[in-house]
Amino acid sequence: MSTLINVAGEPVHLRSAGTLWVPQFSTLVVADLHLEKGSAYAVGGQLLPPYDTRDTLERLATENRTLNPQRLVLLGDTLHDMDAVNRVARDDADAIRQLARSLELVWISGNHDPDGGAAFGGQSVETLNLGRLKLCHEPKPEEAFGEVAGHLHPCAKLRGPGVTIRQRCFITDGQRLILPAFGSYTGGLNVLDEAFAGLFVSQPDIYLTGRKIARLKLEQLSPDRDHTIKRHRLL
Repeated sequence: MSTLINVAGEPVHLRSAGTLWVPQFSTLVVADLHLEKGSAYAVGGQLLPPYDTRDTLERLATENRTLNPQRLVLLGDTLHDMDAVNRVARDDADAIRQLARSLELVWISGNHDPDGGAAFGGQSVETLNLGRLKLCHEPKPEEAFGEVAGHLHPCAKLRGPGVTIRQRCFITDGQRLILPAFGSYTGGLNVLDEAFAGLFVSQPDIYLTGRKIARLKLEQLSPDRDHTIKRHRLL
């Protein structure tokens, strides 16, 4: 399931899986996989089931089979840390290398993996332009027409009678787009948090992921903490 919107005048599809499909460039975009986050926590003594990389890659493979892209862009923090290259299981490493052989694989540098993951194959870059879209890892505080970024792991919290939903989401004002994190062990930052303040020139829309894409307005959302910014300060 997907929803068609325009970012900087370029048509893009927001996918319910939390990926971005740019059909005019046959490009699939995903953000913040944080592969081997589980094993990184294990090194520090916090034991988590070591299956996050496998689950993340399997969900990514499903998107690839569905869309058959010519190019896959990983928007940074694809690896939880640079030593993750040495911790990835052999079968998972082979799956990544197969991706690099089957399509154009582009690794955007992130703050967790500044050298990208090109050791597995593919190309490591700081940014990538697709028409009027500029793909990068971290959104810049200044106005950035066409910027498509990750890094902030946006989530939205919605309260209803007797139920609360907190779900990963896209956030966009039509000029800039921030993708949800795709990794199985990645958390999320409420879109009402002050980290999103000043990133949008007009009131942004929220697109909740899940079985289908649901479009929400900021006034429908709830904060996580008392110091979360007021909605009007997102502008």
